[in-house]
Amino acid sequence: MSQPVQPPNQPQQPYGGQPVDGNPYAGQPGHPAPAAPTGNPYGQQPPTAPTGNPYGQQPPASTGNPFAGQQPGQSAPFGGGAPFAPAPPARNNLLLGVLVALGAAVVAGILYGVIAGSIEREVGYAAVGVGFLVGFAASKVGGSNPAVIGAAAVFSIGAVYLGQLVGISMVLSDLAQIPFSEVIGDHFGTVTEAWSQEADFMTYLFLALGAVAAVGGAKKAG
Repeated sequence: MSQPVQPPNQPQQPYGGQPVDGNPYAGQPGHPAPAAPTGNPYGQQPPTAPTGNPYGQQPPASTGNPFAGQQPGQSAPFGGGAPFAPAPPARNNLLLGVLVALGAAVVAGILYGVIAGSIEREVGYAAVGVGFLVGFAASKVGGSNPAVIGAAAVFSIGAVYLGQLVGISMVLSDLAQIPFSEVIGDHFGTVTEAWSQEADFMTYLFLALGAVAAVGGAKKAG
């Protein structure tokens, strides 16, 4: 007897169901359909758009100063380093130092003479002050040049001598009851003669003190 031929097995559908409306991923009833792919097989977020700075740092705002971003202590570009402060002007003007010594000697000598004539006596400290002022002013301008110091010492002797003459003139003016200017202008010979007669050891000592003080003042300024 012959057996009826069995119909061939129906091919199985992929994904376990029939396509629905042309959707191959739609499942059969009772079976949840698989999630549709999103197009990104790795499931990662898309990278952010590049900002032009590969290190993710914000560029500093431009201030117009190309060195504004440097920290204190950093050297300038090209290896130049920080600019050096300008050096102070050299004090080696010989002529100017001598002129300053002369001017200071005239002013200090007149002041010394006014003091001596007012009290009618000389003061050693005043002679020392005259020399110190002349030497200090000269060396402050002309430097520690030996010529400047020597000029200051000589001018200090002249300043003390000028002060002594001014003091004698003030005394003679009071005694003769004549103006001080007349004594200096018309009787200067009498003044110098009176100085020679009155000069003693202390007179010359004051002259020497002025010169020594001038050297000390110059070294102090230098």
